[in-house]
Amino acid sequence: MASNASGAPAQTSRRPFVTGWTTFAAVLMIFGGAMAIFEGIAAIAKDDLLVVTRDYAFRMNTTGWGWIHLILGILIVLAGIALFSGALWARIIGVALAGLSMVANFLWLPYYPFWAIVLIALDVFVIWALCAGTTREAP
Repeated sequence: MASNASGAPAQTSRRPFVTGWTTFAAVLMIFGGAMAIFEGIAAIAKDDLLVVTRDYAFRMNTTGWGWIHLILGILIVLAGIALFSGALWARIIGVALAGLSMVANFLWLPYYPFWAIVLIALDVFVIWALCAGTTREAP
């Protein structure tokens, strides 16, 4: 335990809000989740809004994928909001949801490639920011 000049134990202050990379990840998750929500709504509302190729490696129902993106987007926004608390569980859930979002958007590539690549890149930044975002104090 560290002590101050008078020999009394120094107290470290706990901040109620987070800063740095965790805030960056939280903001990216909120915006990325909102984009996934819009992507899901577009796929549910009207299938012909999306470009669908016929002979791709896998075929999927865009309405079903729309629901997946909608639900995943809502969870990502909620996890992004929870990251502002600075809790470790929020960071773990954020990394897990960003990973799931990467997989979902990879499978979404044949339907809307540019949008999917943008969201995959966003998820990469979120995972990096959450994993590199811990602050370290000098001993």
